[in-house]
Amino acid sequence: MGLLAKLFKRDRARREALVTGEVTPEPQRCVQCGICSYYCPINIDVRRHAWTGEPVIESRCLTCGECVARCPRGVLHFQRIELFDR
Repeated sequence: MGLLAKLFKRDRARREALVTGEVTPEPQRCVQCGICSYYCPINIDVRRHAWTGEPVIESRCLTCGECVARCPRGVLHFQRIELFDR
């Protein structure tokens, strides 16, 4: 597989994760620093979700990945969901 094909495959996988995923925390690792909520562009209280262990399933969530990328402890990650099962 060529370099260009690998780049497109990786980019496609990232887009699929963002569209069919939700932000899921590991609450036992969270230290409540609040960085995730600070960087959320639409002001979702991601820190509360991380503290309680609830996935961020708010309809306003853009799944932009800012909270996941900014978390210094790696508490947040994307989990794939089936959109039609909800």
